[in-house]
Amino acid sequence: MTQTDFHHARPVYEYLPGWSEDISGARELSDLPANAQAYVRYLQDVSGARISAIGVGQDRDATIAVHDLIH
Repeated sequence: MTQTDFHHARPVYEYLPGWSEDISGARELSDLPANAQAYVRYLQDVSGARISAIGVGQDRDATIAVHDLIH
């Protein structure tokens, strides 16, 4: 891609349903609300990359391992 191509690029906005549930206690993907799970799948589909982890809070253990790349 050249700078000219980038200059002429236009954003594509995607609107997805949100969620209002507290997800800070989630430790598995299935613990997330349906719309949050759909959002993760959407990000994987649009990026072409697997999501390996999702942070759901400020604590060190507030992470969902989606695709464990270590094991």
